[in-house]
Amino acid sequence: MSNAKLDSKVVQNLKDVAQKLRIHSITSTQAAKSGHPTSCASLAEIMTVLFFQQMRLNLKHPRDPSSDRLVLSKGHAAPILYAVWAEAGLFPVEELRNLRKVDSDLEGHPTPRLSFVDVSTGSLGQGISVAAGMAYVGKHLDKADYRTYVIVGDGEATEGAVWESLHFAGHYCLDNLCVIFDMNKIFCSDIGTEMEVYRERLDAFGFNALVLNGHDIDELAKAFINAASTKGKPTALLARTTKGKDFLGIEGIEEMHAQPLGKRAESAIKHLQMKIANPNVRLTPKKVGKCGHAPEVHINNIMLCSPPNYRLGDSVAPRLAYGTALAKIAADNPRVIALDGDTKNSTYADKMRNAFPERFIECFTAQQNLVGVAVGATCRRRTVAFVSTYATFFTRAFDQIRMGAISHTNVNFAGSHCGCSIGEDGPSQMGLEDIAMFRSIPGSTVFYPTDAVSTERAVELAANTKGVCYIRTTYPSTTVIYNNDEVFAVGLGKVVRQKPSDEVLLIGAGVTLYECLAAAERLEEDCITARVIDPFTVKPLDVGLIVKHGKLCRGRIVVVEDHYQQGGLGEAVLSALADYRNFVVKHLYITTVPRSGPPAVLLDMFGVSSRNIYKASLAIMKK
Repeated sequence: MSNAKLDSKVVQNLKDVAQKLRIHSITSTQAAKSGHPTSCASLAEIMTVLFFQQMRLNLKHPRDPSSDRLVLSKGHAAPILYAVWAEAGLFPVEELRNLRKVDSDLEGHPTPRLSFVDVSTGSLGQGISVAAGMAYVGKHLDKADYRTYVIVGDGEATEGAVWESLHFAGHYCLDNLCVIFDMNKIFCSDIGTEMEVYRERLDAFGFNALVLNGHDIDELAKAFINAASTKGKPTALLARTTKGKDFLGIEGIEEMHAQPLGKRAESAIKHLQMKIANPNVRLTPKKVGKCGHAPEVHINNIMLCSPPNYRLGDSVAPRLAYGTALAKIAADNPRVIALDGDTKNSTYADKMRNAFPERFIECFTAQQNLVGVAVGATCRRRTVAFVSTYATFFTRAFDQIRMGAISHTNVNFAGSHCGCSIGEDGPSQMGLEDIAMFRSIPGSTVFYPTDAVSTERAVELAANTKGVCYIRTTYPSTTVIYNNDEVFAVGLGKVVRQKPSDEVLLIGAGVTLYECLAAAERLEEDCITARVIDPFTVKPLDVGLIVKHGKLCRGRIVVVEDHYQQGGLGEAVLSALADYRNFVVKHLYITTVPRSGPPAVLLDMFGVSSRNIYKASLAIMKK
């Protein structure tokens, strides 16, 4: 650590502000009648030194792309985050008493409704991966001077996602990242031994790991200087702290966790006030420097650098078309990035890696970190990120995706290997819940392109669509059915087969669209004509198109999907028709856990083949 000592007056001023932060944490949680003041108290000196000695901020524009970032992974300590911004002068300290009120943006855990919050936190264990995404962009894409800090509670350090993200940060030598562990409740009688265990773990993960007293202003200042001057590896500060620090009669008492001080608040506040030498002290954060700024970026109106180039009847896997399109939009815009979870040769994200290796981020088999890094990489509109892996593997990262939506993220996800159609790999590799999962995300868009042309256009549209986007990329090759100049739009489906005499409407997507087309051919042999719709997006669904053509087909509809019953295309159609009368809908879906086998055999065995659609159509004709 640096041996430079702060001036004694500076130290006292910082101590005074730290105590004021503790008082604000008490008064705000008292007003809210809920919250975590003791967890805030352990962070007071850390927050004070960070904000008024270390971080470079722009109070007029907290999301200035060139300013330092802070992620409060232990989001339950939100009151002290709000307090330090108020003390910095961003808003009046009186507003802190509105904590957790329904008409206040000072919510129980931080959200980007606040101008100084980049991501929502509170679901523990996710902050480091998000911060690592920010740091990666700062170091490798922006090549700017801003630094990223993340504060982690010792309790959440048991989360596996934490160690996924620490591995990532160490592997990519993110020396612009500083992880601060607030070690305020180690359940071990020998604290020194436990801290050394953590230090050795972090050292093994490639970190510059420092153990220090988290309540000592000088030690903290030296540690942050050390972190900023360390090159080639990220820094982790293991800060020994005390929960409820300086709260009279409460300090270190575990039973006071996660509750306001109640009747003890008044005496605690008086005790803290007595420790303040200058009640009127006002400190100002450092300003963003004149050099090392983040470049100006433009991420609107992203297009394929060249249109799809296929022939009708070509056999092309949509997952291959995904990789092709990804490289095309990356050629159009230098801020398009791709992230993959060690499946790049199967998702075809390797097409992006081969074309633009500097914008491909390998996140290894660590899907929770994969998603978190993407969320961080897109913060402050620095990148347009596409994340790919097998569709089923996104299920283990659902909480990260959910939190991304709360964070107003614009990350795009591409899930390959979906449904029974992957064949012999078996049920552990089959994405059969993915549509349901992504449909449930607020504000999400779910694309289900059928052929190579529509897949390329789905990628282009996703790059320009706000919110979480999911593209379901089919594993086997499918026949190109659309012309290269076909126009696609979010929420608009396509009628791919129709005659005036149609008596039943078949709706399928991906492989089941082709099963619908085959069933329609067989029905016509029985003098029954069927109309076929490709929805293109499952969310939003083209309700108008389905209602219109459903009525023209006498209200008879068969919906077929390579997905489980719950939450997929069928339930989307049924929900859309709930407000309409005179429709009879037959829903075909994967009825149970599948098994290994040839794709065509599995589609038939589990009820979604052309034969099954033919039988369902005949049955519905009798109603």
